[in-house]
Amino acid sequence: MGKLHKKGKAGAAVNYITRNQALKKLQVTLADFRRLCILKGIYPREPKNKKKANKGSTAPATFYYAKDIQYLMHEPILAKFREYKTFAKKMAKVMSKGQYSTAKTLAENKPIYTLDHIIKERYPTFTDALRDLDDALCMIFLFATMPKTDKIKAEAIENCQRLAAEFQHYVLHTRSLRKVFLSIKGIYYQAEIKGQTITWLVPYQFSQDVPTDVDFRVMLTFLEFYQTLCGFVNYKLYSDVNLVYPPKLDLKLDEGGAGMNALIIESTQSTANIAKSINQSAGTQSSVDVASLSKEEKQRLQESEKRLQTLSNKIAHIQESNTDEPMNGSGSSRDNDNDDAMDEFPAPLPNLDGTSSSTVTFSDIQKASQHLSQFQSLFSNCYIFLSREVPRYSLEFILRACGGHIGWDAVLGEGSPFDENDERITHQISDRPTQGHRFLSRQYVQPQWAYDSINAGKILTAEPYYVGNTLPPHLSPFVEAKEGDYVPDQNQFEGQTEDLEIESGDDDEDEDEDEDEDEEEEEEEDEDAEHKDLHQRELEAEAKGVAFTEFEAKENKKKKVTSKAAAAAAPAAPMPTTRTAGKKRTAAEAEEAEAKELAKIMMTNKQQKLYNKIQYGKNKKAAEVEKLTQKKEQLAKDAKSANKNKKARK
Repeated sequence: MGKLHKKGKAGAAVNYITRNQALKKLQVTLADFRRLCILKGIYPREPKNKKKANKGSTAPATFYYAKDIQYLMHEPILAKFREYKTFAKKMAKVMSKGQYSTAKTLAENKPIYTLDHIIKERYPTFTDALRDLDDALCMIFLFATMPKTDKIKAEAIENCQRLAAEFQHYVLHTRSLRKVFLSIKGIYYQAEIKGQTITWLVPYQFSQDVPTDVDFRVMLTFLEFYQTLCGFVNYKLYSDVNLVYPPKLDLKLDEGGAGMNALIIESTQSTANIAKSINQSAGTQSSVDVASLSKEEKQRLQESEKRLQTLSNKIAHIQESNTDEPMNGSGSSRDNDNDDAMDEFPAPLPNLDGTSSSTVTFSDIQKASQHLSQFQSLFSNCYIFLSREVPRYSLEFILRACGGHIGWDAVLGEGSPFDENDERITHQISDRPTQGHRFLSRQYVQPQWAYDSINAGKILTAEPYYVGNTLPPHLSPFVEAKEGDYVPDQNQFEGQTEDLEIESGDDDEDEDEDEDEDEEEEEEEDEDAEHKDLHQRELEAEAKGVAFTEFEAKENKKKKVTSKAAAAAAPAAPMPTTRTAGKKRTAAEAEEAEAKELAKIMMTNKQQKLYNKIQYGKNKKAAEVEKLTQKKEQLAKDAKSANKNKKARK
């Protein structure tokens, strides 16, 4: 006889624990428990059988893993929470007695906790931190635009603004931006950093009303964790590209509304200066404090001196190799031989089914790298001026991230590199239907031109985006259109490179006048043809000696009789041709239909139900696409009729 198991001593009853039981075990309040779970990344769990997990009770309860709660018992922050409660009690007692000097000393010794060890626990590698950066950036950019309230402190808002600006500067410096999309919620950005795709949402810079039905205690706990995470990530990113972190802030430019230009981005010292400073510090330390150093520190000094001695030789070797390779003919031929060898032996990429039909060669990798370098310098030859009514905070970021030279109106802030009357300007982004004055040497486009050009990966022609024109559809770059999906007509000039020469407004007016004249000539030709037909019928009526009205009535009766006879005879006469065409058309389709029917017969009931659901979804999707297409055609017809009515009125 096997061992008897007592009820509630194994299985789900032991693996899960309710929230009330967790609070008693940890001896914390519900608010502290929520904060602790958010910081440690512990979430409620849903057991398969709630009744078993709750030891036979059917009362509603929130469950956690028992191991997670046991893990929280050894958390250092838990002790800090208790210390802070003790501090709060002491502070309240001292303040009630009026002992302000004692309160000051207590405030100086206030218990403070850090989340550094939690970041290291939850993200053991830097790649893990980058993968979880989407929500952190969304939260930080959200609070960077929030107003100061009694719940949201000004320090948190300023810190979020600093972290957001630092991350944007890194994207500008490395030109990591890939996609942009304007939506109702805000502006979606996507960047590729260290091989990881990061997407975040930035709200529009409008005045926001803070909602009252939002629990800001929970959001601020998330914000506290995300601020620490972004601080770690920004430090690592800046140090990898040899930039000083944190960047310095120019207070004058910041007060003048310079935006991202207020941050001073500096590179770290050169290797020679570093070597000199280390040599000097090592020399002074060895001459003065060598005797007081330990054995380990002496060994470290000796190792650093050996590395510094070989550093100059390595730098010289690298410089020689960089300068000699393009000048040496044998080196280029060797590279070509390597390219040919890589092309001859491509590396196969396995498909999902295990086959290796597609291959990637060295030339493909070269093309991809060239395309990426071209995209990163997309606006490098463009000098773009931003008018005062466009969103500078977004346009400056995306255009500079692709190598553009940006200037802006003085109303948008200080620090513009060039003014509006600069002759180098090729484009001016404006959102006004009319301009007070125009420069003929530049093109006036709407802001959507910049976003669509980045998503297309090339500079689109500016004609559809001229100021005052109806803009083409702004499609999301994050959605890949599948077969059968409804896709609006994209810009008809897409795929053409941009011509920087712009025609004057008089030429546009001349073209419109020419089009109107052509349409009027076509209408006159149609009217002349109708007059000729009418005159011919009048002559026929006079030749027969019949009134014109009677002649028209007889002709209409003849037409009706002939149309009825043709309709009655239509199924018999042209049937052989239609049948032969039908046989030719359905010969291949009949086999497919039979194969489908046989496949349906061989299906089980479960498979048939699944197949019917798939077909129902496809038919529903096709009906929606047809509905949108008809709606689009109707709108086009209404637009044409409206234009005709306008011309008729003129």
